[in-house]
Amino acid sequence: MLNLRGTAISKIDRTDSRYSDLLGFHNRLAAKDPTIWGSEAAPEATTRLNWIDLPESSRDLLPQLDALCAKHRDKTRIVLCGMGGSSLGPEVIAQSFNKELFILDSTDPQYVAHALTSDLTKTLVVVSSKSGSTIETASQRALFEQRFIAANLAPTDHIVIVTDPGSPLDKSSRAHGFTVINADPNVGGRFSVLSAFGLVPAALIGVDVSVLLDNASETKAAFLKDPMPVLDMAYAITYIAGQYMTYCDFASSMPGLSDWAEQLVAESTGKEQVGRLPIVIDEPSEAEYFSIAYCGDGDLVVEADLASQFIIWEWVTALVGAALAIDPFNQPNVTEAKEATSRLLNEWSGVLPHFVADATDAHVEIFGAGASLASALNEFIKAIPDDGYIAVMAYLDRQDDVKIAQIRRLLSQKSGRPVTFGWGPRFLHSTGQFHKGGQQNGAFLQITGNVKIDIAIPGQDFGFKTLLAAQALGDGKALASRKYPLLRFNLTNRSVGIDQLLNAVTSL
Repeated sequence: MLNLRGTAISKIDRTDSRYSDLLGFHNRLAAKDPTIWGSEAAPEATTRLNWIDLPESSRDLLPQLDALCAKHRDKTRIVLCGMGGSSLGPEVIAQSFNKELFILDSTDPQYVAHALTSDLTKTLVVVSSKSGSTIETASQRALFEQRFIAANLAPTDHIVIVTDPGSPLDKSSRAHGFTVINADPNVGGRFSVLSAFGLVPAALIGVDVSVLLDNASETKAAFLKDPMPVLDMAYAITYIAGQYMTYCDFASSMPGLSDWAEQLVAESTGKEQVGRLPIVIDEPSEAEYFSIAYCGDGDLVVEADLASQFIIWEWVTALVGAALAIDPFNQPNVTEAKEATSRLLNEWSGVLPHFVADATDAHVEIFGAGASLASALNEFIKAIPDDGYIAVMAYLDRQDDVKIAQIRRLLSQKSGRPVTFGWGPRFLHSTGQFHKGGQQNGAFLQITGNVKIDIAIPGQDFGFKTLLAAQALGDGKALASRKYPLLRFNLTNRSVGIDQLLNAVTSL
């Protein structure tokens, strides 16, 4: 169930005509009216609203999930290959229930290597993709198939496919004898956590998904009966918060919920230059902007169990989209980043070019203005618009290189600006939409690193090292075309370079 509190509640004017508008949107949303977001959005919205029914309709999956778990009860390690909504939801479920689930949502070969270290005879891989055309997931699937075959294991015994019915992935997987669980095709990726995309991996790691659905259903029934809490949330986010909101799940027993909400809100609202940008922070003490939390104190504290948080935030995000007059279900600039990657891969013909840095400071190559890390960072900060933010995008190993995430707080302290942090390439399916479609006041710091190993991608003339570089540089080209402040640091030695970079920021 939902309990809403916080300092922002007293600032909500329920006599405001805009609050009445939100109530109208709420009632139309309950009726699955696809015209809420405007005539241009209506055709897509018509095929994207079944997330509303998932707390009830996903019960139909329970027999399939029971059978799947029974079939694979001998598997002790579950690996999920998926991007964006296909991975962030399962990740927060696993962390909240203290279950082990390896999320493979990267193309960094050093991170990919971690997924291959366990006993393959005890490994089950879940491949989650609506169409199967997502380059990261397709590459990971091909790699695992090859490794299972090399280990004299049948891939069909170790890979489960989650996809839309009739998709190319659905058809090819069934033709080759793989187990396929179909998701509802009328649900978008970031709204899919209570569909097969979230529930298949959750069930396989031992989470009782029927309880998740019960909780979400009960909470949905409650706010349909009394919509004030979700209307208050939507009003606060749209008319009180402003562009920036900090999200903090510290001490909430739901680690990772802020990362899931970040994708949902940023990718859904980051269009038409009017979006809302979540800034995921580690501790409440960092909350310098409109603060959202799930316990403790904040401008807006949303207290509910995990599954209830899912349906609440999806509902509120849809309402905010209506209030901002944007389509929350499309992601035009995510496609732009994919196309930029493809162009570079074709241009390189499988061979990663050598790039000459503008300057080098010990173990860090600088691509941008500045002869040293200090001067490059100072020039970068000076170029940020007065109302702007910094986005740090780390195309590194989020397990072994996790220390680099400390740069977000340090850079925020030194620059006095809101700073977001994203692991590449997964942020391309999240805040990447906002970077190009939201307010045009971002400054972008890319961090790449030399790799110790490369891993070939079966069926391609390039490996993961080249794919990762194409994704980073392709997105860089898309950002540079908009004349945004852009700086790239390449770590020639990752471990030493990370320490060097953190020290440079600290010394500013």
